[in-house]
Amino acid sequence: MALAEALFGFRYADVHAPWRDLFARFDPAEVADLGYEDRIAATYDRLRVVDRHVHDVEKLVGDPESLAALHEWAAPVDGGLATVAGIHYNLFLGSLLDHGREVGGRRRVGTFLCTEIGHGNNAARMGTTATRDGVGFVLHTPDVAATKFMPNTSAIGGPKTAVVAARLIDGETDQGVFLFVVPLDAPGVRVELLKPKLGPAIDHCLTTFDQVKLGPDALLQGPHGRIGADGVFTSPIGNRRRRMLHSIGRVTAGKLCMSACAVGAVRHALALAVRYAHVRQVAALTGGTDASVPVWAYRSHHAPLLDGLATAYAATLLHRAAVADAGDETRVALTKAWVTWQGRQVIIEARERCGAHGLFDANGIAPIQTAFEGLITAEGDNLAIMVKAAGELLLSGADPGPDPDLLQNLLVLAEGIWRDRARTALRAKGRRGPLDRWNRTSTAALRYAEAMAGRMAAGELLSAARKTDVALLRVLHRLLALRLLAPATGDLLAAGHLTAAQVEAFPTMRDEAYADLAPHALTLVDGFMIHEDVSARHPITAPDAVTHARRTLSLIDVREETA
Repeated sequence: MALAEALFGFRYADVHAPWRDLFARFDPAEVADLGYEDRIAATYDRLRVVDRHVHDVEKLVGDPESLAALHEWAAPVDGGLATVAGIHYNLFLGSLLDHGREVGGRRRVGTFLCTEIGHGNNAARMGTTATRDGVGFVLHTPDVAATKFMPNTSAIGGPKTAVVAARLIDGETDQGVFLFVVPLDAPGVRVELLKPKLGPAIDHCLTTFDQVKLGPDALLQGPHGRIGADGVFTSPIGNRRRRMLHSIGRVTAGKLCMSACAVGAVRHALALAVRYAHVRQVAALTGGTDASVPVWAYRSHHAPLLDGLATAYAATLLHRAAVADAGDETRVALTKAWVTWQGRQVIIEARERCGAHGLFDANGIAPIQTAFEGLITAEGDNLAIMVKAAGELLLSGADPGPDPDLLQNLLVLAEGIWRDRARTALRAKGRRGPLDRWNRTSTAALRYAEAMAGRMAAGELLSAARKTDVALLRVLHRLLALRLLAPATGDLLAAGHLTAAQVEAFPTMRDEAYADLAPHALTLVDGFMIHEDVSARHPITAPDAVTHARRTLSLIDVREETA
């Protein structure tokens, strides 16, 4: 199928299909009636199933494409499993692998502790210390602000080992943040399980360390700093912040894992909403009292879902490009923020279009909607990473150059308008220090970064259309570009890039795109390659409205109905 090939590429069979089939085994109904801690325990049971499926841990951990694919297929089925798997394979085992440690023989669940209550995104100022004590170290939480505030450190699911970020104190010298391997059942480790939060059941905890003694092998050393045989610490990196960024480098891969969760979840939610709209019957505009049509027949219903399909295809392809260029941290950050922010809006719309049925967990969309808030916050809060990316782009962002496609080129021009505004603001005289300069620049800089991300997403969609010559992809690109351009038409008109007649034509062009796409929505959804067993578990996918309504409301047992 050409659409599936465009989304998944030639590696579908060896990278995506195995994860798709594995996660199709996990039925949300099996854990739906369990209590909070039992649901957490079930998540770790499922993680062990995944672990048995992984034949080469080092290969998985070292391959961004395979690691991202795991998250892409896990998230729609079990958001909690996607979270703990990401922490275990990427942040824990990935950190060990990046620091030259063997990872193949480990069977304890791994976790990663960096964020502290008082030091959120400012990890370089964290309070946890690891003080050299002879050949070993003493790990300590000096105050409440240094309490680690991350999942998933409880004893639920069995004993765990953490990679803990702490400031290495060498005599009187603070050498910066390094990682330490710490068994969480060691004396002096205190873990407090927090109450349930929004999203899937995960054991979020507060974790502190009271003079925890660690051996010399606890320190994860590398090119950014090591303790030699003579006991002397050396590092070719004089800047402590750069040492820290090297230590926690797996956070960049984590952003790819979050965008992977997002694209998988968005596609799943849209597939449910689109299929439901084709069987949900409503009154037809015929004047009669008995005539009905699928709700999909109405433009007011299908237009927002078609916008969602265009976004889902573009977000998936933007994510693919970021995975292929995983070393570009700015691109990865832009992708994570754009995909998760845009995806949240798509899922809100999909849920609304399913009415009350969309509110039931059994119908699959509501759990995705709540889990999305975690994706927006995890591995760097979206706004914070966009601010950082915007600052970097102002210094190094290049003009992407014109595009022969009219709408794509307008996206390039809109991006350039905000880039020029931001740079003008940055260079303006009369600013009272760096903070004032940035505050007067940040609005335009963030719009520039957002416009760049949207332009890149649309560009990836257009590139796929050009490579495959699939007409539907070109229409999806047209629809996406028109939506992204809508808030920029005034700027483009003022700059002379658009005429008044062109601006007035845009709404009609958008309506024409809806008309072209509406008959092919189910084909577009089929391109998502969602496992038939996964779709069939949701009552909303039943072939007629009465059946799925009764299933959703649990008035009959599905097994009796299908016997």
